[in-house]
Amino acid sequence: MNHTCLNCNQPVTTNYCGSCGQKSSTHRYSLRHFIEHDLIHGVWHVDKGILYTIKELFTRPGNSVREYILGKRANYFNVITLLLLTATISSILSHYSNLEYSVLVSDTIKDKMVSIQELMTSYLKIFLLLMIPFNAIFSYIWFRKAGFNYSEHLVLNAYKTAAEMVATVVLTLVTLFFDKSAALVSSYLMVFFIFSLIYGIWFYSQFFSPSGYSKAGLVFRSLMIPFSFMIFQSCVGYIWGLISSILNT
Repeated sequence: MNHTCLNCNQPVTTNYCGSCGQKSSTHRYSLRHFIEHDLIHGVWHVDKGILYTIKELFTRPGNSVREYILGKRANYFNVITLLLLTATISSILSHYSNLEYSVLVSDTIKDKMVSIQELMTSYLKIFLLLMIPFNAIFSYIWFRKAGFNYSEHLVLNAYKTAAEMVATVVLTLVTLFFDKSAALVSSYLMVFFIFSLIYGIWFYSQFFSPSGYSKAGLVFRSLMIPFSFMIFQSCVGYIWGLISSILNT
């Protein structure tokens, strides 16, 4: 065994780098590796570097995640653990916040809402988590020339979602200082939507910038990922509503 550490570029002759401690067996992501290592390890173990990881996600998001996927992993917090941690904190804060999504719709409309719409409007954090595999599909389609496999797209979109979950924690904290109202909920959702859109463009453009795309192409393809998901979501909602109406007749 004699090669260079992918994390610190120092020569490695053993199972671990003598300089930074990263495993010398770092390899590309696969679906099996994601399930067996990241999912199981992320649930039962806490890795180092949470503050460092959050800082990287909000200062150089795409570049840092690209480095992580390509092998520079020693200093980064596990993405599954980060998602679970931020989701838990956000859920706890939600019990004390003044956000009530039901104030946005009348009782008549509320009764007619299908369950999938209720899930999306009432449980934003669950919706964000459910979006990860679908965003991975669309980022894989729009940036397939970059050469990353689906599992790697799954990881990069998981880190993007983790940053969005951190944003929900901050926004939820802000709502504690305001009274319950439809304006508060609307403002919360609008601010989050704008943040998510801008952050997504920044994230994807940085991540795929070394892959040979033009600046205009990076922005366009980054925008098409959430746009593709919106089309998919609309189609699923229409089919779901159609099936529900048929079953109720």
